[in-house]
Amino acid sequence: MKIGIVGGGINGLCVASEALKKGHEVALFERGSLMSETSANSSKLLHGGLRYLEHAEFRLVRESLKEREYWLKKSSELTRPLRFYLPVYKTNRRPAWMVRIGLYLYDVLAGKHTIQKHRKEDIDQFSKQFPQFNKASLSVIYSYSDGQMDDQQLGLMLADELRSEGCRVLENSPVDKLDKVGSIQLKSGERYQFDKVINVAGPWAEILLQRSNIDCETHLDLIRGSHIIIDRPLDKGFILEVPNEDRVFFVLPHHGKTLVGTTEVRQSIDEPIKASSEEINYLLAAYQYYFKNGVTESDIIGNYAGVRPLLISHKNPNKASREYVIEKNGEIITVFGGKWTTSRALGERLARMYL
Repeated sequence: MKIGIVGGGINGLCVASEALKKGHEVALFERGSLMSETSANSSKLLHGGLRYLEHAEFRLVRESLKEREYWLKKSSELTRPLRFYLPVYKTNRRPAWMVRIGLYLYDVLAGKHTIQKHRKEDIDQFSKQFPQFNKASLSVIYSYSDGQMDDQQLGLMLADELRSEGCRVLENSPVDKLDKVGSIQLKSGERYQFDKVINVAGPWAEILLQRSNIDCETHLDLIRGSHIIIDRPLDKGFILEVPNEDRVFFVLPHHGKTLVGTTEVRQSIDEPIKASSEEINYLLAAYQYYFKNGVTESDIIGNYAGVRPLLISHKNPNKASREYVIEKNGEIITVFGGKWTTSRALGERLARMYL
């Protein structure tokens, strides 16, 4: 079959990979450059989603933990295991017993794909390693392992593999409309005919269907996630509750600096995708609550933002599902949602169902 794929993010690339494995002829269309939007502006984590356990997304967490191992093995240069600290305070919304159960479940769901099991840390030893960390009302500290990656370069490495296997990649080729019979029309006016078209345009997937007068049952909640980069070294990861909120955020090592994120702000597809001053101040204040090391706004040396295409499933974006849905309309197959870590599994599932 001739397969046309719309979207050059990590999900589009993984769908293309699975289509090639089945012997199909594949062309991939990207409106800009490959791996330049949502897939390059993540928190740089290969993770199962520990916090998703609160919403009973056990299937997703199990799948993510399995896929985490795949990506870690794929490139030791662009990925690495990372140890996280998870401190629990007497004032936290999540008590120590709840955190302990969550970490136990995380290890159980990982099974043979476990990197290193969680453990309770010695507070005195932790204090020696991080003397400026906020220890007021600190009850217990746990640690666990997940993975970290260079999201953009890992995706571009996969893209190079696809090209070498015969995938035709058309960058700077924005798609204007689709047709249920399997045609793709570019904004330039060019038309291409395929046996099947896979719409994996991420945040733009639903608007592309609307522009093409194709109805869909699934709808997207577009959520901006912003990050800041602080000019401080760090060698471990932290997952922390935002003070006085249910949300958690990450503090991570990042090329000799510190990466802090993320936020969850709804936005429209037409808005500029950039971190607002409010988000930058929000992340800085959350960081300063825990790290008493004199960091101020002048120590922020960069920021970035990406729009996540979440499924509309809850009025609170923090509780929205990170699952994905695959929907078929004629010869158009659309992917809604999805996360970086599970991109390969998404591609395999789509190929099993439709290719």
